[in-house]
Amino acid sequence: MSKKTIVLAADHAGYELKDLLKEDVIALGYDVLDLGTNSPDRVDYPDFGAALAKAIQNGEADTGILVCGSGIGISIAANRHRGIRAALCHDETLARLAREHNDANVLVLGSRTTGIEVAKASLNTFLNTEFAGGRHIGRIEKLK
Repeated sequence: MSKKTIVLAADHAGYELKDLLKEDVIALGYDVLDLGTNSPDRVDYPDFGAALAKAIQNGEADTGILVCGSGIGISIAANRHRGIRAALCHDETLARLAREHNDANVLVLGSRTTGIEVAKASLNTFLNTEFAGGRHIGRIEKLK
């Protein structure tokens, strides 16, 4: 059985947090597809949101993690793509609910709005929470 692949991407404001989270993803036993960026040089977050979405759509990864300064722009960019349910989360509770109720397949974090330890805890919760199904299935179907 192959390991699940997690794709990560960030803009210049989020690359440091992305790199820290990447270490945690690897430590949890996942394969990683890192789409960058990897420096503080200015880039455009829509490009990275789109690249991550395409990696999931193409089957290169199962789940994604996106980071920008606030998390807002990059989540909007990703959610423009069919089949992507990117959830901007500020804590473990939102990460859990995003998975349980919304079957989110992308966790979005803001590097300027979320502390490192909260981001790591949210990541762990997101990756270890299953979709609850049941009454939520019909709502997810409407998003398709």
